Amino acid sequence: MAAVKNTQQHPGDTPRSPRSKTTLVILGVVAVALFAGLCALGTWQVHRLAWKRDLIAQVNQRAHAPTTPAPGKRDWRTLSFNNAEYRHVSATGKYLYDQQTLVQAATELGSGYWVMTPLQLPEGGTVLVNRGFVLPEWRKSQVNTAQPPAEGSVTGLLRMGEPGSGFLRNNDPASNLWYSRDLPAIATARGLTDVAPYFIDADAASSPSRDPARDPVGGLTVLTFPNNHLVYAITWYALALMIIVGVAIFVREEKRAWGKA
Repeated sequence: MAAVKNTQQHPGDTPRSPRSKTTLVILGVVAVALFAGLCALGTWQVHRLAWKRDLIAQVNQRAHAPTTPAPGKRDWRTLSFNNAEYRHVSATGKYLYDQQTLVQAATELGSGYWVMTPLQLPEGGTVLVNRGFVLPEWRKSQVNTAQPPAEGSVTGLLRMGEPGSGFLRNNDPASNLWYSRDLPAIATARGLTDVAPYFIDADAASSPSRDPARDPVGGLTVLTFPNNHLVYAITWYALALMIIVGVAIFVREEKRAWGKA
């Protein structure tokens, strides 16, 4: 008896029908859009990398430059983040301890508060000074709440303010709860006028002690900035390359389907 040929096909052996031209056009447009978008994101990260490196260089240069007098009232309008942030400055005046504001903070010393104290300048105007970090025990001390105005001086880094953002809770002046160093809001709540558009982050030399339970501790300004833009750029470009590889595989398989059709 002659052997009978087995013509039964398995489901996996069934040739796939080629896709329509309309489907191919749609898929092609999607692939091009994805590729262009990923390349744009990679290029944007390259630009961000250059910006971050320039920022770090500027901060290091300003923070370690010789101390200069803090800008006076006539220079306030010209100040911006780009030309003033992290300058090493000094100021002398009268501290208004009875009008200071405590802003919640978390530092390497624990959770507590920044002590923002108004400093009246001899030539007029007021600069808010972040005298440093304190623990909750300091806030409970009655000595600190009764301290009268007094002459003082400070050296530290000029900062251009810290308005509330999506990363910080909203300030509640009515309840005296502060989460960001929002200078206009603090000035309004304390009835201060002619307030500088910057504050001074006191350095360690301006701190009477290094015990945040007794005195504000300065010199805690963070001068390191995360710089992951190169990794992000490589990631986006790698994904764009994967789109090219995926399209090449797709085209090869589609040609096979058309050849068997």
